[in-house]
Amino acid sequence: MKNNILTLCLVLFVVSTFNISCTSDLDTEPLIELSLDELLQQDPDAVEGILSRLYGSFALSGAQGSGSSDISDDAGESPFLRGIINLQDFAADAMKNRWGDNGLDQLTTTSDWTPENKFFRYLYNRIYFTVPQCNNLLSILPNVDVENKEGIISEVRFIRALAYYYLIDVFGKGVLATEENYGQTESLPEVKRIDLFKYVEGELLDIEPLIPETNTYGRATKGAVQMLLAKLYLNGKVYNGNEYYSEDEYYQKAAEYANKVITSGNYSLAPNFVSIFSGDNNTSPEIIFPLIADATVSQSFGNTTYIVNGSLNSATMPLAEFGATEGWGGHRSSKAWYGLFGDLDTSPDDRAKLFWTEGHNYEMEDYKTWTDGYPSIKFRNSNFSGGSTPTSFSGTDFPLFRLADAYLMYAECAVRGASGTDMNTAVQYVNAVRNRSNAGSITQSDLTERFIIDERGRELNLEGHRRTDLIRFNMFTGSSYLWPWKGGVRDGVAISDTYKLYPIPSSALQANPNLSQNPGY
Repeated sequence: MKNNILTLCLVLFVVSTFNISCTSDLDTEPLIELSLDELLQQDPDAVEGILSRLYGSFALSGAQGSGSSDISDDAGESPFLRGIINLQDFAADAMKNRWGDNGLDQLTTTSDWTPENKFFRYLYNRIYFTVPQCNNLLSILPNVDVENKEGIISEVRFIRALAYYYLIDVFGKGVLATEENYGQTESLPEVKRIDLFKYVEGELLDIEPLIPETNTYGRATKGAVQMLLAKLYLNGKVYNGNEYYSEDEYYQKAAEYANKVITSGNYSLAPNFVSIFSGDNNTSPEIIFPLIADATVSQSFGNTTYIVNGSLNSATMPLAEFGATEGWGGHRSSKAWYGLFGDLDTSPDDRAKLFWTEGHNYEMEDYKTWTDGYPSIKFRNSNFSGGSTPTSFSGTDFPLFRLADAYLMYAECAVRGASGTDMNTAVQYVNAVRNRSNAGSITQSDLTERFIIDERGRELNLEGHRRTDLIRFNMFTGSSYLWPWKGGVRDGVAISDTYKLYPIPSSALQANPNLSQNPGY
């Protein structure tokens, strides 16, 4: 088991058996059955344990193992991280899934989206599981005596802000549930995207000076807060137009917070790219905020197990080489990803070697055929340093935020002409990322918007960013950029701007009459 892992079973004796309605934003049963004072008498570490459960809500399905679920959705399919990968990567250009599980086809072909699709409901419900749990703890903490109260409150506010960030990005609107209206029985009013944006921005700005520079591995730090602010501002023009800040202000602020992370001295690029995605990546100097996985303590079908096992096939690939005992034969990348490297056989780029080509076809004639497209072997469960024993579940942590992304965000803002940025610095940052993987250096003339989106694909695909990136570059909808099976057609076709947002799940609309559907659905 990893050192310093956030043990997720510290307070199982206070965890309710969750059987909540997955259609309401307010009816989540609290994690706390006793008063916090009573809990602290029984276990001084209760608050830390509850906090670890909140962090775990992004990667685990439930408190009692891989078969349990905190919400009344499928324990295997519904975890938060699995939803991020499904809705960000499989709905975009680089990754396709072949299973077609009652709605997954609609994601992987970016077509026929409806409010009844269970995969949209899963992520919506996970957001509105995490938020009320945070609100519950925040409503109690001010009234009890607990060590490091201010720091813990800041961490809980970060967790809640992170959940709301995905609501803003994926669904565009919802209700604003906080500790102030926690326990209210009346349906909350719908809140617009810009108001959710302002709320999350305000929360993050408030806690930035309060949260520590360093923390126990897996917990939020100042760098994590700054990365989330940079992400929020980088996409602010998409979210709000010029209604709140000007375009330049959004990119200036994004660059400012990305550069705070870069210049903090707390992080450095890992010497080897593969090490960031291996079973011992908890030692990586590059990861700013991970979602923890452990093959024994925190098993889940929704953390990196979904990525590792889903990208392997037990019949044709050496599972043990990647630290796995199961291969589900589901995920393959398309030429929209590996085509960014040119000829994979001759490319010096280490990232170009992270595709399994043997027995597979370059062209994806049929996304349901396993041998069409190359499986990604970027994530693996084997240790980078030293030996490891293959396991059914992955113990590889998911790098939700890492330093290379901060470098590329700053460079993008510079290319977009953001005030306060410097193109020479941007080139240095991009070359630091590329040279780490033995890719050639670029010059300032090479650094264009198209280069940036392509480099983000080479570096960050399968890490939960791609759909958002393509939308920001005006490449997700329409016909200016086509990829295999976009719109359900082999060579890709134009899709409507409606698809820049997912539909609000029908179950949520039924539960709260104040919610309205996104346009076009």
